[in-house]
Amino acid sequence: MPSEAHTRMMPSVPEDTPRAIAARVSTGDKIFRGILRASGWSVFVITGLILVFLIIRAAKAFRFMGAQFLTTSAWITFSPQHFGIAAILPFGILIALIAMIIAVPTGIAIALYISEYAPPRLKRPLIALMDLMAAIPSIIFGIWGLLFLLPRIIGFDSWLGRHLGFVPFFNFRLSTSIAANYVGSTFIAGVVVSLMVIPIVTSLSRQVFSQAPQGEREGAYALGATRWGMVRTVVLPFGRAGVIGATMLGLGRALGETIAVTLIISPVWRFNFHILESGSNSIASRIAVDFGSFPDAGSMGLSALMAAGLVLFGMTLVVNTLGAIVISRSRSGSATAD
Repeated sequence: MPSEAHTRMMPSVPEDTPRAIAARVSTGDKIFRGILRASGWSVFVITGLILVFLIIRAAKAFRFMGAQFLTTSAWITFSPQHFGIAAILPFGILIALIAMIIAVPTGIAIALYISEYAPPRLKRPLIALMDLMAAIPSIIFGIWGLLFLLPRIIGFDSWLGRHLGFVPFFNFRLSTSIAANYVGSTFIAGVVVSLMVIPIVTSLSRQVFSQAPQGEREGAYALGATRWGMVRTVVLPFGRAGVIGATMLGLGRALGETIAVTLIISPVWRFNFHILESGSNSIASRIAVDFGSFPDAGSMGLSALMAAGLVLFGMTLVVNTLGAIVISRSRSGSATAD
């Protein structure tokens, strides 16, 4: 037995202090971590290289037009050269906004059904279906929109033009009874793009909803809440930040859509905010259509396309980055921790 004096000389160690455990890292773990670290950094390197490439190739157009590149509506890349994205950039934003107005409520509703209401035998097939929709190439959506949706949605467009014409965006400058006035409109392109955004919003929202604390779910039921009451007071507040992040990521997807929009729209070079009227455009679509028209790598036309692509790249990069930040913060559940 140690003496009392010896006991007093021993350092006091709190009973709740965790013992430090040092595990030797094996060679396989070091290699695996190195591969993962290199893969992660490669994303930044590739993104940076793309940005540098666009800046170098767009420098000629920016030097020629200056700030007028953002305020000029014309797109004349041959003599006399006068070009800008003032007309096509708002069209692309309108298409993306229409897609988000349709996709966000639909995606959230599907996510809530899968995570809270669907029977177990349907959850896996529905999740697989959403993943399958996300994997469908955009050209398939574009062909579907052109051959199937376009002839069938014109009647709905005509109804909107006749009955909601008092809304500025639905106001029609031309005759609302002529079907040709609706073909290739901003609204139809937005509807097609929304089908490609719905899987993104649904998948991310479902993952966030499924992380809602089980204790708070059971507490809501114990207080007499219905299932919808539990969803409204627990699941939706917990997943609010995740839904915002999913929406921003979907917006980035909608802004950069190319092939589907190219197949649907009737290109025009004068901005028209009447979304039901025929005629629309977008930066991504213009790049896809005109890129092969300039065989000379140093031509002004190709530099103008690179400048437009640089603007679009910057927009989507900012939107996607903000969306990823919001989603990463929402996973901690800090909104409902107290």
